[in-house]
Amino acid sequence: MAADLSQIVKAYDVRGVVPDQWDESLAELFGAAFVQVVGADAIVIGHDMRPSSPGLSAAFARGAAGQGADVTLIGLCSTDQLYYASGMLNLPGAMFTASHNPAQYNGIKLCRAGAAPVGQDTGLAEIRTLVETWTESGVPEAAGRMGTVSERDTLTDYAAHLKSLVDLAAIRPLKVVVDAGNGMGGHTVPTVFDGLPLTVVPMYFELDGTFPNHEANPLDPANIVDLQERVQAEGADLGIAFDGDADRCFFVDERGEGVSPSAVTALVAARELAKHPGGTVIHNLITSWSVPEVVREHGGTPVRTRVGHSFIKQEMANTGAIFGGEHSAHYYFKDFWNADTGMLAALHVLAALGTQKAPLSRLVAAYDRYTGSGEINSTVTDQAARTQAVREAFAGRQGVTMDDMDGLTVTTADWWFNLRPSNTEPLLRLNVEARDEPTMAKLRDEVLALVRG
Repeated sequence: MAADLSQIVKAYDVRGVVPDQWDESLAELFGAAFVQVVGADAIVIGHDMRPSSPGLSAAFARGAAGQGADVTLIGLCSTDQLYYASGMLNLPGAMFTASHNPAQYNGIKLCRAGAAPVGQDTGLAEIRTLVETWTESGVPEAAGRMGTVSERDTLTDYAAHLKSLVDLAAIRPLKVVVDAGNGMGGHTVPTVFDGLPLTVVPMYFELDGTFPNHEANPLDPANIVDLQERVQAEGADLGIAFDGDADRCFFVDERGEGVSPSAVTALVAARELAKHPGGTVIHNLITSWSVPEVVREHGGTPVRTRVGHSFIKQEMANTGAIFGGEHSAHYYFKDFWNADTGMLAALHVLAALGTQKAPLSRLVAAYDRYTGSGEINSTVTDQAARTQAVREAFAGRQGVTMDDMDGLTVTTADWWFNLRPSNTEPLLRLNVEARDEPTMAKLRDEVLALVRG
């Protein structure tokens, strides 16, 4: 019987527990299927520091080469370094990582040439079907020659490319604490930051896929406590935390306070619009009202989209957008093949901070205008029924508008909230924003009471 991969093939990537849910034999099938679906005669592969990553990526390479594709292995890298290689070499790519997930997980992020996304609607469903079929029947023998496998180091070129996109020549000396979370930031930061007037205080730079210090997920406030304390202890200008595959980054100001990713999106949008006047900026529907406001104030056009990197990248391609941001701290750049790179966002923040005298807290205050709840998850047995209960409770209220772009968004002149279902778990995710804290708290509690029944 063919394998059922529904538990590991997600909306945008492959992810699951190794070896319980997938292993090197399946990775080899994924490599063969990927080459067939994207029609590639050459691909590039990278991997993170997880113990299972080298073996899985090598197996994927075998599968790809068996179908006649020439494989370039770039070895240890961040996800955005793999996107760089895909863009610069104009090759489809595969990155072996489970991002911020615990150590027993691993996964594959796939892209077409030029770092174009591969998701359920853009090839991942076909790849899954082939792999499921081949677990029963075996991989059909390829016509023609075996592909070659070679190695290439891209770290120095990746760093140089990023620094060519941001003017850092005039920044003042800054002291920055960087928490790599034992993830790939420990690999990329020393090379990218080399030569800049920065005093870097490293935290957890040792590559260790067992994550001995804390989860490499800075979206969880518990995982940036060490960074917050260290920034204050060092008297640093700011702190930066990367997730496991270092494609996302979070910032802590000089007081040890977290900086909203929406404020970072607005700040970077303003800088990109200075370079590309009148440009379009993409933001997902749970970013702050501050983002479209700042975009308009700087002469740009904001475009709202669903949550999820494949939607953002598709919309960027459709609109020719110069930049895109998500409240999950994914930042996308036209100058980086529309792909997401936390490192480039970090360089923008360093440039913005370093070319003026105010501290980071004052710099970002102009971009952080409202009060948000952050994302609150609730476990529910019936997502649709709980969402409908919320819809009915707010329908007909004066000044209320609703839309269903991604879950349910309810908006008035003074507040908004979005309630959307998880694709993979029995959860509803709530985000609330208002003009002041009491309004936000009251609305948050009202919606949660309806959700949790």
